[in-house]
Amino acid sequence: MSIDGWDEAPAGATRPSPSIKDVAALAGVSPGTVSNVLNRPEKVAGATRDRVESAIRELGFVRHGSASTLRAGHSRTIGLSVIDIGNPFFTDVAAGVEDLASERGYAVILGNSSGSRVKEERNLLVFAEQRVRGVLITPSDQDPIRLDRLRERGISVVLVDHPAERPDQCAVAVNDVTGGAMAVEHLLAGGADRVAYVTGPAAMRQCQDRRRGAERALAAAGRDPRDLREVAMPAMTAAAGQQAAEKLLAQDVLPDALFCANDLLALGVLRGLLQAGVRVPEEVSLIGYDDIDFASASTVSLSSIRQPTYQLGRAATELLLDECDNPDTHAHQQIMFQPDLVVRESTR
Repeated sequence: MSIDGWDEAPAGATRPSPSIKDVAALAGVSPGTVSNVLNRPEKVAGATRDRVESAIRELGFVRHGSASTLRAGHSRTIGLSVIDIGNPFFTDVAAGVEDLASERGYAVILGNSSGSRVKEERNLLVFAEQRVRGVLITPSDQDPIRLDRLRERGISVVLVDHPAERPDQCAVAVNDVTGGAMAVEHLLAGGADRVAYVTGPAAMRQCQDRRRGAERALAAAGRDPRDLREVAMPAMTAAAGQQAAEKLLAQDVLPDALFCANDLLALGVLRGLLQAGVRVPEEVSLIGYDDIDFASASTVSLSSIRQPTYQLGRAATELLLDECDNPDTHAHQQIMFQPDLVVRESTR
């Protein structure tokens, strides 16, 4: 009798675990080839790899992970630490990371810092205890010390959605200064006079850069960058966006254009404005950042600055695995993607 292709052992019997030699014999390859499929699958031809993987499934082979980890000093895992896994931006980044890692025979351990340095440090400690090959991280702040501790342990680190501060560090990011400028240029082109910026925690590099871009666009249009009104929220969620809308509505003069530091804030602002009877975009133009899937599906479809989120994850993973697998030839890179403007119903 079998369940999902796994043969059941007779009652009271213990089935011996299949070995690499058993897999090799069934697939018609050498044990070294099986080892390569398990540890360096990119080095094995596709047809051969398929035969070995078929034999692994047929035999129900499971390698002894702890033993191989002790021999190699590390595991076939990488760590991914993000600021907010509830934000679809990071979900898409994680999908890019996991897809490429899986293709290369790696598993991914996910840590969610919630923007907390303390929680982030706990995540990094767990990664180190699990002997991960490397870590991908969107750091909660600019302090590099905890990342240097990982490198001292021989754990490679790549920054995700965050530019590198030094040349010996790989990083993949999006030009948020350009993105912020694009957003405000679009608002000004639609006739905006009073522009406000709804943002998150001041310590976040992304919030700072997007504001710099907004100020740059105002200056280029002959406006005083100091005229940019700011509503800073402790979180970058839809609930925080709705609270920001309430703050704006309580002011004497409502801005006629709003740039939000991410789409979740913008969607919350949109809900708050519509509930108050404010027409978008007739009375207030509104643009977000990230272009998450919900942006196009909202009651008033949201204009946004699009980031290549999935590509961010894959590119960062490619750099990390190259550094892990080829330490002698690896060249550190800082990859900067460019954002795109997506215009929908929420702006004039």
